[in-house]
Amino acid sequence: MSQPLVAILDDEPEIRNMLSDALGEAGFRTVSFGRATEFEAALRKTAPDVCLVDLGLPDRDGLTLVHRLALESGAAIIIISGRAQVQDRVTGLELGADDYIIKPFEPAEVVARVRARVRDARPAATGGASTAQFAGWTAHFDRYVLEDAEGRETSFSHAEGEVLRLFLEAPKRLINRTQMQEALGGAAGESFDRAMDVRISRLRTKLGEDPKNPKLIKTIYGAGYIFLGDVTWR
Repeated sequence: MSQPLVAILDDEPEIRNMLSDALGEAGFRTVSFGRATEFEAALRKTAPDVCLVDLGLPDRDGLTLVHRLALESGAAIIIISGRAQVQDRVTGLELGADDYIIKPFEPAEVVARVRARVRDARPAATGGASTAQFAGWTAHFDRYVLEDAEGRETSFSHAEGEVLRLFLEAPKRLINRTQMQEALGGAAGESFDRAMDVRISRLRTKLGEDPKNPKLIKTIYGAGYIFLGDVTWR
C-alpha cells in the first residue's frame, strides 16, 4: 500500500517546508502549493488523502475553497490558520473542514491530526467493506456517493461520510456526543457540536428525511443520536 498523500496549501514557504519535513519524517508523501490556482489544478490529476489548507490565501477566499473541497473531494480537510476566533473555527467546520489548527502550531501536532484522519480505526466493525445498504439506499464510501433505489446518485463529503459511517457501523444503538468526538477526533466543545449538527442535517437532506420527523437518523434530546435502519455491509 502506498504512503498516504498530504497536500499542503499555504502562501508562506517556511510553513510549507516545515510541514513537508515533519510529515515526510512521519512516513507521509507530500505536495506543496503557495497559491490556490496551482493547488486546484493539481487536484484534477491527483487525489490526496488529506489537504492542509491555510485560509489567508493571495488568490482565493480560503473558506470558499474549503467548502468546494468538502463537496467535491474525498480528502479529509484540515484548516491551518492564524484566525483564532471561535466563530472562525465554527464557520470552517460548518463549511466542511474536518479539523482546525491555529497558528502558531507544533509540527508534531499537525502530524498527529493527520494520522488521526488517515488511520482506519474501525476495521473490525465492517471487515474493511466500503459499501453499505440500508432503507433503499446504498452508500459507496470508496466514491463518496449515496445511491437511491432508482440508481440516482448524490455525493457526500469526507466529513459527512465519517458521520454516516459511524451511524451505519452501530445501527439501533445510541451514540452520544462524547462517543462521536472520540470516534471522529477534534476538540470537544461548541464548535464540534455545531459541526456535527450541520453534517447530520446535510445527511438527512440527502437521504430525503423530513427535518421535523426524521425516520432514519433520530435525535434523542439530551442523549445523542440513533440510526434506526437495518444495515448490510459488502
